[in-house]
Amino acid sequence: MKAISSIIVAAAIAALALAAPAVAQDYQLGDLRLDHPWARASAGAASAGAAFLTVHNSGPADRLLTVGSDVAERVELHSHQMEGDIRRMRPVESIEIPAGGMAQLQPGGFHIMLMGLKAPLKEGDSFPLTLVFEQAGEVTVEVSVQGVASMGPAGHSGG
Repeated sequence: MKAISSIIVAAAIAALALAAPAVAQDYQLGDLRLDHPWARASAGAASAGAAFLTVHNSGPADRLLTVGSDVAERVELHSHQMEGDIRRMRPVESIEIPAGGMAQLQPGGFHIMLMGLKAPLKEGDSFPLTLVFEQAGEVTVEVSVQGVASMGPAGHSGG
């Protein structure tokens, strides 16, 4: 009877895990912790999208050098910059991760630009994204696609 109860409990836990919505994960790469990678769902027939995350650094300074994903023809690091009264997106060569600090990739700031999307990003889906850091090396994370107007990953209130 005890074995049957254990099997029922294990099956119930597995069923709950499968029924739960996908929640953004955290990743560790050396001194870097990458929190809650997420992207906004595509708006209509948009051919571009953006991905975001927070990188915490408990060690010496590092830099995010490149990003890549099979969901888009090109993936670049970008920032928003004010030019007079107009905010413009501009590509950047890298994003600094200060020693003992963090870098937030978020709407209106640094972000990962996905250009030439091969298919729309749909809320509830996820996709792999590979990040290459100067010191820590390379890591592939799973990006959770949130709603088209989302300002952050579901179930997470900030960095």
